Amino acid sequence: MAVEFKVTVQDTPGTLARIGMILGEAQVNIEAIQGTSREEKGFIQFVPNDEDKAAGALDAAGIAYSKREVLVVRVLDEPGMLGDLALVLARAGINIDSVYVTTRGHIVLGVDDLAGAIQVARGMAVIALE
Repeated sequence: MAVEFKVTVQDTPGTLARIGMILGEAQVNIEAIQGTSREEKGFIQFVPNDEDKAAGALDAAGIAYSKREVLVVRVLDEPGMLGDLALVLARAGINIDSVYVTTRGHIVLGVDDLAGAIQVARGMAVIALE
């Protein structure tokens, strides 16, 4: 299962570059990323190709993070597919708290019931990537 890292940093020039360089020097490839800022804080969520290397690099740099498993799915590249998937998850009582796209065009979903979301995705013939 894919692991998402969440990092909260100061919203200043060069912060994203620093994180990118730290991960790059550790030979960690970022497979998906999203970020936003508010009130002088930056919030970055990313899925690395190697959880252990990413954790080690962030630890060595003194950058605090949290992590969790997320659902990564491949859906048809057609209008309405995201809406269909989100509706079926909602009807199953599963909340989506984050969504973004991988570098390969797959969808990353942060959900409150990962096992249930995997079951729903497979029932829709959506491919859950492990």
